[in-house]
Amino acid sequence: MTDQQPVVRPLAVDDGSFLNPPPGAPAYYGFRVLDETEVDGFCFGMITDFLAAPDTYGDGFVVAPDDSRAGLIWQSETAVHFDEVKPPNHNSWGLFGVGLPLPMHTVEDAKAYLAALLPELKPRWESSRRTPSA
Repeated sequence: MTDQQPVVRPLAVDDGSFLNPPPGAPAYYGFRVLDETEVDGFCFGMITDFLAAPDTYGDGFVVAPDDSRAGLIWQSETAVHFDEVKPPNHNSWGLFGVGLPLPMHTVEDAKAYLAALLPELKPRWESSRRTPSA
């Protein structure tokens, strides 16, 4: 038996609507989108609130210029990696496990992190727009 307590990370919700999104709502509806992180029309969205409880990993998403979304399981201050966890579906253009050596503690950090991911993310978003989703 261990004395370690599970790590609880706060959720970054605008309100409780993520539990019951309206019909036609985009993926990750109700979670906070950081408009200040916009780079080339893409924005970073938080599921786990790294601003309230800084950490080196968490869950988030990216919002594309057409408001379509993809999930991110992110790590910061680590080796670079980019892996597809789930392929695109009717609701999103994928779920990706990503890691960068950059910090993720502020909105400015999130903007730099997103900018560094865009060379990998943009082609996947563009491909999802050309390919019918499952």
